Amino acid sequence: MSTLVADGLHTYYGKSHILHGVSLEVAEGKITTLLGRNGAGKTTTLRSLVGLTPSREGKVTIFGRDTTRWPTFRVAALGVGYVPEGRKIFPNLTVDDNLKVPLQRPGPWTAARVYELFPRLAERKENRGRQLSGGEQEMLSIGRALLLNPKLLILDEPSQGLAPLIVREVFRVVARMRDEGISVLLVEQNVRMSLEISDQVYVLDDGKVVHSGSAAELAADEERVRAMAGASAEEWTLPE
Repeated sequence: MSTLVADGLHTYYGKSHILHGVSLEVAEGKITTLLGRNGAGKTTTLRSLVGLTPSREGKVTIFGRDTTRWPTFRVAALGVGYVPEGRKIFPNLTVDDNLKVPLQRPGPWTAARVYELFPRLAERKENRGRQLSGGEQEMLSIGRALLLNPKLLILDEPSQGLAPLIVREVFRVVARMRDEGISVLLVEQNVRMSLEISDQVYVLDDGKVVHSGSAAELAADEERVRAMAGASAEEWTLPE
């Protein structure tokens, strides 16, 4: 069963045509990763899915409901947590107050449980957002999304700018979300680590999906993994 289905999305910024017929699916209780070099259209895809930059053509279905023209707050109310690129926490609020911002939905995730998941945040709960390290800000951003008790969690570049040890911790948390029964859609530049935890993978280039399939199969193709940063539509065309 699919948690999210995008079919033929065409998205523009002004006159610039960014997405060219993007289609993808996120399976229930699985981690799906969207890979591609900078400028491929990954963030625009996520923004189109949650209504921040609506597509001009195509259809988005979440939990079996057509959400194509829905505003973002309605999408979130369905049980969709979104962790944007750049974290977007409130710099002048304490960690504790940042966690009070979301309107909590009924479910297992509470502020206390977020502090259990991220003990570092518990230690710094009275610190303001601007006083946190990049890794701590990312933890706070993920924790805030979890308080929606989402059935679908969408993350945009959660490892960006983080130290290697913190990156591994963030990916451990993402993998745990699947164990909790949460479907995950992940956009990530760390190809190897994202393939390690993912079930399904899509590769985007120039606003088009140029590859889709099993993450394990792609991870086993060392040549393609090495070439990922420079992937082009021609390189990803499979032989007849």
